[in-house]
Amino acid sequence: MRLDKFLSQQLGVSRALVARELRAKRVTVDGEVVKTGAFKLTPEMSVEFDGNVLEQITGHRYFMLNKPQGYVCSTDDPDHPTVLYFLEEPVAYKLHAAGRLDIDTTGLVLMTDDGQWSHRITSPKHHCEKTYLVTLEHPLADDTAEQFTAGVQLHNEDSLTKPAVLEQVSDRVVRLTISEGRYHQVKRMFAAVGNRVVELHRERIGEIVMDEDLEPGEYRPLTEEEIASVVVPR
Repeated sequence: MRLDKFLSQQLGVSRALVARELRAKRVTVDGEVVKTGAFKLTPEMSVEFDGNVLEQITGHRYFMLNKPQGYVCSTDDPDHPTVLYFLEEPVAYKLHAAGRLDIDTTGLVLMTDDGQWSHRITSPKHHCEKTYLVTLEHPLADDTAEQFTAGVQLHNEDSLTKPAVLEQVSDRVVRLTISEGRYHQVKRMFAAVGNRVVELHRERIGEIVMDEDLEPGEYRPLTEEEIASVVVPR
């Protein structure tokens, strides 16, 4: 990769500004000042800006984040803080959420820069299961699990929801597993049976389960096994 392209990505500035910083001798490669943006970087080289090492990124990146309330999963939002706030990673703006959560929903968010991998999670044709812990306004009705197994009619939708698995934890807390991702689906499913979701927390996406050691706002890289659980055709 060219040095000016690398610096532009790392510093989040234009190549014109990068050229100015290079001329000011603020950039070194393997300890030597480099002033030309056309310099070709190789992965083993160490790049520093004002004495701070800039990490070169090789390959795709995969993280799990325990999303707190009040943050959106888009990478840029003029009105709300985004989950990128929590990611102390180089070029974090290139990461995206593989399956978003609403601003008031908490729990498991997968962040990656691998578009094919995230498509396997978000594409309706792959039927990736997601499990949520749901707190309800009213006690669970006796026939709700049966209705969810059969499929319910959502407002302004033509087709029933696909079969969903409902496990009762207490009278107002349930665990729901769905295999599709319609707009606000969990909230709308309970609204369709006369109840209301007051808290929603995602625990699982496919075979990847929220790490209980992660506090809200904390994240970690996915393991090789977790990454491989999302099968991508090559």
